[in-house]
Amino acid sequence: MRITVDDDLHRSRLTVFFRLLLAIPLLLWLALWTLVALFAAIAGWFAALVTGRLPDGLHNFLASYVRFTLHVSAYLGMAANPYPSFTGDSYPVDVTIPKPEPQPRWKVALRLPLAIPALLLAASLGSGAGGGGGNPAEDSKLAWFSNTGVGGVAALCAVLGWFAALALGRMPVGLRDLSAYGVGYAAQANAYLLLLTDRYPNSDPEALGPTWHLPEHPVRLDLTDDGRRSRLTVLFRLLLAFPHFVWLTLWSVAAILAAIANWFVALLRGRSAGPLHRFLAAYVRYSAQLNAFLYLVANPFPGFAGNTRYPVGVSIGPPEGQSRWVTLFRVFLAIPAFLVATVLNLVLFVVGLLGWFAALATGRMPMGLRNLGAFAVRYLAQTSAYAFVLTDRYPFTGPALRPVPEPEPVAVGAVA
Repeated sequence: MRITVDDDLHRSRLTVFFRLLLAIPLLLWLALWTLVALFAAIAGWFAALVTGRLPDGLHNFLASYVRFTLHVSAYLGMAANPYPSFTGDSYPVDVTIPKPEPQPRWKVALRLPLAIPALLLAASLGSGAGGGGGNPAEDSKLAWFSNTGVGGVAALCAVLGWFAALALGRMPVGLRDLSAYGVGYAAQANAYLLLLTDRYPNSDPEALGPTWHLPEHPVRLDLTDDGRRSRLTVLFRLLLAFPHFVWLTLWSVAAILAAIANWFVALLRGRSAGPLHRFLAAYVRYSAQLNAFLYLVANPFPGFAGNTRYPVGVSIGPPEGQSRWVTLFRVFLAIPAFLVATVLNLVLFVVGLLGWFAALATGRMPMGLRNLGAFAVRYLAQTSAYAFVLTDRYPFTGPALRPVPEPEPVAVGAVA
């Protein structure tokens, strides 16, 4: 399953202003469809348990339900502009769902408990609607596991995108991409739960969606981790990080004072002071390395100076010219970025929690969780660099890990 995004970022200010009101009929229809889908999922669970596959009719019905849920979530999350069809037809933000295939019966029998980690991550990214299919007795006890609407990261993208679209008539590409990624992962989790596929949801931004846009930025992600984890250091990861917590607290006090001084310097000179820039850049790099270590996005024990290479870290460019107006209002301008960073901190916690169990069992960090965590580390570092006046380039919210490679030049006279 992959997300497809065919959106031009244009938003109608009128429909944006009344977006929640316009969505009421969609939500009512989704609630009715969810009720019917509950019984369809239970019937499909029994059928798949007996035959080893979901019947074609139920598969098509539940696939349309998952796609409609995605469309509603994308519409509410400001990831797309047109009003969704009530039948789950094509939409600018959509998902491809495979045809029915044989599934191991033991996976069918245990589908609900197996799906819990994916549903937990989906709730932090952007919940769609999910339910049953794990066990009819558990379904009746839980009265249909449902997360209808937009939640987590996608909810914040919707709020910030609402203001941006009203002001600009466009959705910022970073917020659009992050919202589409969040609701797209939720669609994967729902499809897995409803037995549309037995492929486990993949949280890797590079595997889930299209080639996400990533503009040039002075704060760049350095990703060389191979995914291997030491079970011993994973088991005691929180304890091992304790000395870093003490050092980070002490360094943070000095960094805040340095950031205030750097703000005055940039306001007067139009750029950071060299010594302050180097000191704060080292602090941002150290914070990124500690986040990567603590949440199992990387394996080695980080240094305390913030100036060594690390498998998941950031590189920060030298001082550059900055707008004095942006510097003057930096604290207020950074508020939306801080809000996104707060939600991504929650995502990073979920990544670390799930990765802890996976790394203990397999000795590796799943690539999907590793890459999602690396994206969060990159955004948190960019937010810190913006707040500390190391750059006036705003943090980019899109889930991309690497810039889109430039196409190779075609040799003169080459035959097509």
